[in-house]
Amino acid sequence: MRDHPCQPLTGYAPVDDSEGLARATAFRTLMAARRTVREFSDRPVSRAIVEQALLTAGSAPSGANHQPWFFSVIESPDARARIRAAAEAEEREFYAEKAPQEWLDALAPLGTDPDKRFIEVAPVLIAIFAQKRGGPNPGDDKKNYYVQESVGIATGLLIAALHSAGLATLTHTPAPMSFLADICGRPAGEKPFLLLVAGHPAANATVPTAALNKKPLDGIAAWL
Repeated sequence: MRDHPCQPLTGYAPVDDSEGLARATAFRTLMAARRTVREFSDRPVSRAIVEQALLTAGSAPSGANHQPWFFSVIESPDARARIRAAAEAEEREFYAEKAPQEWLDALAPLGTDPDKRFIEVAPVLIAIFAQKRGGPNPGDDKKNYYVQESVGIATGLLIAALHSAGLATLTHTPAPMSFLADICGRPAGEKPFLLLVAGHPAANATVPTAALNKKPLDGIAAWL
């Protein structure tokens, strides 16, 4: 006997293997077209699209269902300019002093550099925060569990949702990222996890050839 409230599972109508394979293949095809983009158009994106993508992210599994994430959608030009300035300062130091040569060599085929103009160009800028404490209800102040894993899964769903809406994305992780908490006015118990840039790609956007090299199935999975 369960000693906690439950309700019937919904959302899982029976699907035969043929239909299941078709769905899995269609989703793989959709996501295989996803690319990390650094050249964005300033074409506006409907807030309703972003809201639906955020709700998708919020449906992610999490430790004890505490949902230890917060998403700051940054629209203010002033805040965007401050974030770009802080991010570029960290990136210049990274490329000039912090990064070992092996890391720089690994990045070279991707053509990355300290220029982060996309922060001010792309219409959607989302700072993602991981919460040390919280809980499933507003105002909760409980210890959160598996925080990094939970926020990582939610971020993956957010990227997939935005891609399904026809938007390109870029994950940006300057280190340290404490300036994000300051600019977004987030409390001390939240740690910046990632800055997600999204929008329509620029008409002349390109993708590094090296980024198209994905491992085959037998390089990422095994059946035991």
